[in-house]
Amino acid sequence: MNVATQPRARVRVTAAPGPTVGGATAAGELGLSRGEFARAVQLGIVRAALPAPGGAARYTRAELDRVRAAKGFPEALRARIETVAGAEAAGAVMGIGASRFIRLARCGHVVPVGYRINRYRAVVWLYLTAELREFAAGQPGLLSGSAPAQDRELMGAKADLRPRQWRNRHVGLLLRRTADPWERAAVLAFVLPEEEVAQAVPDPAERIVLAALAPPLPYGHPQLPAAAAVAQRLLRAESPDEVHWYRTSLDFALTGARGQSNSTGERGPT
Repeated sequence: MNVATQPRARVRVTAAPGPTVGGATAAGELGLSRGEFARAVQLGIVRAALPAPGGAARYTRAELDRVRAAKGFPEALRARIETVAGAEAAGAVMGIGASRFIRLARCGHVVPVGYRINRYRAVVWLYLTAELREFAAGQPGLLSGSAPAQDRELMGAKADLRPRQWRNRHVGLLLRRTADPWERAAVLAFVLPEEEVAQAVPDPAERIVLAALAPPLPYGHPQLPAAAAVAQRLLRAESPDEVHWYRTSLDFALTGARGQSNSTGERGPT
């Protein structure tokens, strides 16, 4: 299909209600550091206004007022977004050793909220402190004694569910930010290997649209090439069943997106 003859992607531009401020100003007004603010946005606690095409995220005064008006602000907000890095710190929050925490994390009992790459090019997973405390209070039987049979089987197979669990969480958070079918399809395409996207989206014009709408890299994704190469592997689905799940979800999202395009005569969000 000739790309030159295809309708151009239309990017939705909706004026945000009331005055807006940039991320640095919004973080300062909420008393948060840059990293804390990025986590609050990631988790949907602070909602961005619709930006202009290619523009940085903006935040309305009304949204900042809503966050400040929440009960217990600012302490409650900080408690919701507080993270710890690595197994030793996470285990300390739960009152267990690092080795037991690693087993719980590798077996999927606790889900990372982010990552960073250390100077040795190793992945250091980040966890929400509040979730760790909640798990420890709700699952005391897993904090001591023998591992359940399913965990022993996973560990025997040298399984590590942390990357997959993080991807699932990250994709879910991104999908909750938009109802537009093209934007949702772009999120799902981003996590798939390139060959899967090419099979699912044979039209080059559609692939251009999805690439233009791809979500930004997660906050904390490294810039240095060697570390970025390690982190890049975390962004893509790996096992055949995981790839199949995202591919099926992409096919479904594309059905809705193409139906929208048929009704409007244009590609891209409307």
